[in-house]
Amino acid sequence: QVQLVESGGGLVQPGGSLRLSCVASGFAFSSYYMSWVRQAPGKGPEWVSGINTGGASTRYADSVKGRFTISRDNVKNTLYLHMNSLKPEDTALYYCAKNVGSYYRAYDKESWGQGTQVTVSS
Repeated sequence: QVQLVESGGGLVQPGGSLRLSCVASGFAFSSYYMSWVRQAPGKGPEWVSGINTGGASTRYADSVKGRFTISRDNVKNTLYLHMNSLKPEDTALYYCAKNVGSYYRAYDKESWGQGTQVTVSS
């Protein structure tokens, strides 16, 4: 079955950086668009970024554009999110997700893992 395991979160000061990882198994990772999605306490899910199968094309939410970079390693079946210039409003539980079809924002919520917590605070 589809399994996605996120890691790399933590507590960081405003302006700091983190790199999130997501190891995929149970499906043909290299054949799927992938996304990062986040959910802050008391709020609905927010799509953050998406990447195509080969990794050459990416999309970002306006709230993170210029600060976050999504990438993937299809040999290691791993998705990454490099986060720079972090702000308190980036605080959330971050999930990776397998996408439906060749669409950057069409993530499959049923595929989420346990998530990794990112807290940005001084």
